[in-house]
Amino acid sequence: MTIWVDADACPRVIKDILFRAAERTQTQVFLVANQPLATPPGKWVRSLTVPKGFDVADNHIVAQVQVGDLVVTADIPLAAEVMDKGAQALNPRGELYRDDTIRQRLNMRDFMDTLRASGIQTGGPPPISQSDRQDFANALDKYLQQQRRS
Repeated sequence: MTIWVDADACPRVIKDILFRAAERTQTQVFLVANQPLATPPGKWVRSLTVPKGFDVADNHIVAQVQVGDLVVTADIPLAAEVMDKGAQALNPRGELYRDDTIRQRLNMRDFMDTLRASGIQTGGPPPISQSDRQDFANALDKYLQQQRRS
């Protein structure tokens, strides 16, 4: 099992949680971004730099992900693609995307994109809160424990 991180937009506090979990559980974590990223010393966390361009990091993750892997992303289309390949997707706020709701989430995202394209200000998500950090850490631990049992 490998954890893939859509790292360009992943908050630093979430990366720190992933770094600690990788070392503790000896799980490989790949940060995929279009710029070099600093990683802690050790063999469990690696940074992969892909060329700049629209969805290049996402496409790399989709090409590499395997059944049973986990992808950390707030990008709903990326989450849907990796789920189609048998991987799991977790957003940085601790929500594990589910098969029964991902299409609905895609439709809402597309609707919001249409609103923004027509000039309506929809605002962005709020900053990651302490509660979000805890939810993410708990969801990650639960996922890692389930993978160890299977």
